[in-house]
Amino acid sequence: MKRILTLLAATLIAGGAAAQAAWPTKPIRMIVPFTAGSVTDIIARVVSESMSKSLGQPIVIDNKPGAGGTIGAAQVAKSEPDGYTVLIHSSGHALNPAIYPNLPYDTVRDLTGVTPLASVPNVLVVSPTRGWKNLADLIAAAKAKPGTMNYASAGTGSATHMNAEKFKLRAGIDAQHVPFKGTPEALTDVIGGRDDWFFAPMASALPLVKDGKLQALAVSSAQRSPALPDVPTTNEAGVANSDYTLWVGMIVPAATPPAVIKRLHDEAVKAVSSPEVKARLAALGADPMPMQPAAFNAYIKSEMEAAALIAKSANLKAQ
Repeated sequence: MKRILTLLAATLIAGGAAAQAAWPTKPIRMIVPFTAGSVTDIIARVVSESMSKSLGQPIVIDNKPGAGGTIGAAQVAKSEPDGYTVLIHSSGHALNPAIYPNLPYDTVRDLTGVTPLASVPNVLVVSPTRGWKNLADLIAAAKAKPGTMNYASAGTGSATHMNAEKFKLRAGIDAQHVPFKGTPEALTDVIGGRDDWFFAPMASALPLVKDGKLQALAVSSAQRSPALPDVPTTNEAGVANSDYTLWVGMIVPAATPPAVIKRLHDEAVKAVSSPEVKARLAALGADPMPMQPAAFNAYIKSEMEAAALIAKSANLKAQ
């Protein structure tokens, strides 16, 4: 009997290993926890198109917006850990635990990183009708009438929210937060003048800036963006230590087999490193940001610590 059980166990292990080696054998679903047209969605579609060709399976983008990305993240955390349900999230993923006290998942325990896909500068945009020539004008206007300005975000707990709150703290200004379900909706309100400013992802804002519908006052990155070389960083514009990196990354349930995680990682890195995808990312103002899974998880933890400090200083809470 013992020998039979041993053989049975060996057969099951071998069968499981074979199944992992054959992965994928069916379509993959990529959950994007923001609206279509958001930077996370755009990058997910660019990368998934390349990965689908390489893997030989369709990759379906499923937008699940709301609550700063936590609705989609919760769905992935509770999904079968087999590599067929993947989360494409932004750096807001690291802020969510600090401002949502009752998350239906544990960011570290229930989810694990595969790799960041790209980093994207946010750009502080305003309506040209505001008449602000530079960032100093916006700050002066905000200080002249404290608390009367509104700023848009792609949702409470999103990377655009975090960026704005860090900027507010460093600039010493007060402004009211107006969260939206995603970037497109926030951009529409800023264009219409209903909100004063928005730290919009470069990928989404760039076409509108080039068309003159929005005015770019500064970028959030530590260095200027090649996409808008004449626009200063917030640091250069006089707000020290206000830079912020928006990243978009691939995440899966924590119990996903290591072999499947490695395959996802290798295919994602191959995609963002290809000349075609790199060119498409560059057109969006984005840069590839590949990391090994262990390094990505360590990075997420460090981002969570930094986000928690900002959230505490700014008294951020889910709205």
